[in-house]
Amino acid sequence: MWHFVSDFVETSVGAIPKIETSLKIQDLAGSVRARLGISRDRYRVAPGLYSVGRPGADSPVLVTANYKLSFDSLRQELASVDAWILVLDTRGVNVWCAAGKKTFSTEEVIRQVKRVGLDSVVSHRELILPQLGAPGVSSRAVKKGCGFKVTWGPIRARDLPEFLTNGRKAETKMRQLTFTIGERMVLIPVELSLILKPSLVILLALFLLSGINPDIFSLSAAWFRGLNGAVAYLLGILAGAVFVPILLPWLPMRQFYIKGLLTGLVGGILVNFFLATDISRLESLTLVLLTTAVSSYAAMNFTGATPFTSPSGVEKEMRQGIPIQIIAVTTAIIAWVAAPFVN
Repeated sequence: MWHFVSDFVETSVGAIPKIETSLKIQDLAGSVRARLGISRDRYRVAPGLYSVGRPGADSPVLVTANYKLSFDSLRQELASVDAWILVLDTRGVNVWCAAGKKTFSTEEVIRQVKRVGLDSVVSHRELILPQLGAPGVSSRAVKKGCGFKVTWGPIRARDLPEFLTNGRKAETKMRQLTFTIGERMVLIPVELSLILKPSLVILLALFLLSGINPDIFSLSAAWFRGLNGAVAYLLGILAGAVFVPILLPWLPMRQFYIKGLLTGLVGGILVNFFLATDISRLESLTLVLLTTAVSSYAAMNFTGATPFTSPSGVEKEMRQGIPIQIIAVTTAIIAWVAAPFVN
């Protein structure tokens, strides 16, 4: 049994798990692991019906995803609420992303309502869905498919108690989407984890390429030039995956890959400022190109984590950015290998 289940509520369809609204150390540790990208895809709860407080036949039904962070974010705000929680099978993906991927969907809402026998548990016919799930769900189709009306709740779970108290009426602030520096920074660790996973292989290849010279291969060159290349590569990651999210509102241009080009260019110049006396001009330009390309790619990865872009917008940016990044990286590799021969 899940550690957050404290009891069971007997209903006409059987015993429904009653969950706690306070998070335990296991939840906090799991949240940290998920934020760091550790077993994130498996951080989920079983889909189905749960209860919080002392719900009855007239209590509201709140719908969420089975991503554990989404589930925890909801339940910790319901200490003063008696409600049913219907958890959809979104394959362990949060509400907003799952709506874009069509797993937080019309079909899944209808399927779970029927599977748990919700019409036998509650006397009303209303589901309260998070506003960020709207791209994946058709209210009309849900009503037709299972007989339940969809009411769109606020964006943030912390506004739910007030929303319910006010008769399902959302104030303007409850509909306004924010992306503050704190909300951006909390996403940085998982973005870093995703891009750092293949980095060991990339850095190894970089060290090997750095050793190629007119004498075929030099270990000292591999070490010295490889360290310079590694600094440029890692600074590119830092510029794109850390500084772009932090500086997001102040960086020019809408496209994230261009924002990354700008921060990467600054990073490349900084690399050369510290290494300029030890490397050739061609190597210097190559390091700028490498840092800029890596930063652009890392920043572009952040596009899907923001509320500013739609799935089609992400695809459009990738079609624009990836060719530029490929050309830049390919040019940098050729120039880096050629530099010892030119010198």
